[in-house]
Formats: sequence, C-alpha cells, structure tokens
Amino acid sequence: MESCEVLIIGGGPAGATCARQLTRAGFDVLLLDSRLFPRDKPCAGWITPAVLETLEIDVDDYRRGRVLQEIRGFVTSVMHGAGVVTRYDKTVSYGIRRCEFDHYLLGRCAARLSLGEPATLLHYRDGRWIVNRRYRARIVVGAGGNFCPVARLLGAKAGTEEAIIAQSTEFEIDEKEENTCPILKDIPELYFSRDMKGYGWIFRKGNFLNAGFGRLDRTDFHRHRDDFRTALEKRGVAASEAAQRFHGHAYLTYRRKGGRQRVGDGLLLIGDAAGIAAPHSGEGILPAVESALLAARAIIAAKGNYRRSNLEPYAAWLDRRCGAAFPEFSLPIPAALMGPIGARFLASHLFVRHVVLDRWFLHAGRKTLSS
Repeated sequence: MESCEVLIIGGGPAGATCARQLTRAGFDVLLLDSRLFPRDKPCAGWITPAVLETLEIDVDDYRRGRVLQEIRGFVTSVMHGAGVVTRYDKTVSYGIRRCEFDHYLLGRCAARLSLGEPATLLHYRDGRWIVNRRYRARIVVGAGGNFCPVARLLGAKAGTEEAIIAQSTEFEIDEKEENTCPILKDIPELYFSRDMKGYGWIFRKGNFLNAGFGRLDRTDFHRHRDDFRTALEKRGVAASEAAQRFHGHAYLTYRRKGGRQRVGDGLLLIGDAAGIAAPHSGEGILPAVESALLAARAIIAAKGNYRRSNLEPYAAWLDRRCGAAFPEFSLPIPAALMGPIGARFLASHLFVRHVVLDRWFLHAGRKTLSS
C-alpha cells in the first residue's frame, strides 16, 4: 500500500494549487484524479488578473503555446435586447482554455500523480484514511468538484442542493469564420435572462469560440438555454454542429449560512467541492485557488494533528474571505416585476459597469490573497 501525508482528490486548479503549496513546504503529497490530463472541462474559461497574480503565473511565459486572450470590455444585455457596451482602458480579464490551464497548473505542482483513477472507496482505519485500498494518507483533501466523494463523506447531498446548472461548448473556428465572426476578440458578450436567474455568454479565445449558459433553476433550465441558443443564432455564431454540442456541469455558489461542511477529522474541502463560487457571476477559479492556499496554510499549521478542531481555522478563514469578497446584493422586487425592472437596470450604463461588471464579475478593489 502506497503511503503519503496528504492525498488530494481532484487535479483542477484547487487541487493542483494546494498540492504545489504543500510540496513547497516539504509535505509528501499524492494527487488522484479520475481523468488523464490534458482534459476538456466544461467552463467559460475566463480569469481575472488576480488569478494570475495569486498563482504567481508569468503572463509572457504562460502564453507561449497557450491561449491567453486579453479582455478589455463587455457587451451586456437582456436576452434578445439591445446591448450595452462597456470598455476599459486596461486588460480586466483573460480568456484561457481549461485543457491548457489545468494541465499547466498540474504540471508544476511537484506532487506524485495518479491520473485516470477515480476515488471510489474511502474509509478510516488506525488513524489513516485508506483510499481505493491502495493509498494510505493522514489527511485527505477533497478537490473533486460538486460530486466529490470527500464532500459526500462530510454530509453533502450532491444533486439535491440548490446548485447552478450550466452548459457550455468550446470549438475551433477556421480562418474564414475567424474573419467574419461578429464577436470581437477582446469583448465577450453576456446575455441575461429576463428574470435575472441566469445568463449566457459568448466570447473568443484566439481562434476558439466559447459559449455557455448557466441558471439557478433546474425545472426551467432547458427552455431558457434554448432561448439563449436562439439569441446566438441571431448573432450568427451558433449555426455549426460543434456550436450545438453543449456539455453540462453543476456547482454551488457561496452561502453565508447553510453551505457545505468543509472540514472533518482528517478531511478538507476546497474549490467547487466546498461550494464557494461567486454568487452573481458563478466564477469559480479564483475562489478555488484561494481556498487551496488557505487549506494548505491550515494543514501546515496543524503540525501533523489533523483532528477537526485543528482544521476549523480553515473554515473560518474561508468564510471571512468569501464573505468579504461576495457582499450580499439583492433587488427588493416582486418576481412578477423582475423582468421589466431588471431590463431597465441592465440598460443603465452606470449599473452595468459599477454593479454587474466591476462588482459581480471583476471584483474590482479586492485585494489579492498572498500565497
């Protein structure tokens, strides 16, 4: 049986970041993932400069052979409505391909890797966690997304929680399509549902197009997604077969109360497994890497004693960080009036720039978490 100090389940940005921090600190880390890398990941795939800064990624180094599309503005609208164009005088986000980004992070984490192997059996014996009857670890970090097996051990009821349901597609366009594509390279387009419970997006990453739709409403999801597809067809960007192949995933947004239990005896949850995506935009990468850094900090501070009481500071740090980053914002408007009033808000350049974009999507003014 193979032994390690820390076993991380999930090799996405959260798992790879946590592994890197711990190996830097001298820990023996084994990372397990059910997929082989590089692998496709349903996701919008855009990040803010804070992600690169937090991960200590050199922009010039990363873009060698990889897509890093600068974003300097947005078009926002209610579905089928007129768009509001907002431009910035600097790069406020980047478009990345998750197959490249995740592979890059995993490749530099320096942990032992076991890829293509799902975590199917976890049990506790003689002060150690036993995984798949093959691995023995003193602490297990769950970074396996919404359906992470570690989350289930901690009581999560994946599939029954109030989750964001999202579907997306990413496909390459040829030279002719690239020259005639109506979507500008540095200006993604966002299409909000009239009831403000979801939005779709379309943007370019070099010679790739990424489109998707997410919504906090299972029962009516497909109708709204198809409405978004119709909007894309009107823009002339979704007629191809590749553009219609949407792939789905689910994730939880951060909740001040009633969220997932994130620590246990010898157990921690990070990233989407912890349920900490940004409530309004659904952004998950920056919260994921920040949770990974905080988890590594707690593991190091525990000095080998991984009882729940010694890991609780992680949960407190995470709540403090997410609570400050995602201030509550709601419009006290009856549901029947949300459509017309929401449309008026989204027609306001000031509301779009300072609330929708700066606050919800870009988290302007938020200080970077030091690694």
